[in-house]
Amino acid sequence: MRPGRTTAEIASVWPKAQEFGFPNEEACFALQYGHGVGLAIWEKPVISRLVSLEHPCTIEPGMVFALETFWPSTDGWSAARIEEEIVVTQTGHEVITRFPAEELLVAGAHYFTVHGPLPTARETEASPSQRIIERVEAGARTERVVVSDV
Repeated sequence: MRPGRTTAEIASVWPKAQEFGFPNEEACFALQYGHGVGLAIWEKPVISRLVSLEHPCTIEPGMVFALETFWPSTDGWSAARIEEEIVVTQTGHEVITRFPAEELLVAGAHYFTVHGPLPTARETEASPSQRIIERVEAGARTERVVVSDV
């Protein structure tokens, strides 16, 4: 994902509903889904094969997205749903999700990674990058919103 691309371009590389065993895109609408994140948890633009292919939206720097993907298991019942949050930068994007999705093997009451059990207590949140702070402040000025560091 990077500036200048469209939601249709992103949705076009996602698997089709039939590849998951669904009859059409509407039947699996929220299983391969991206959406903007802002003041609300689900905002426009939406990235979906059902919507985006016919109604594309251009990706711009500063946009924040949640990309939610679904991968069914070969047992026909189990599946994984992984969500990554990203910020679109001037030249590409930055993943801001702190959960190590690329290492996750099994989820449930306990989480296991390729390195062993994942601690249930999270480490201290890392400070956001200066780039992200500047984007939030710039957006707040544009919208005339007061930003505090509390």
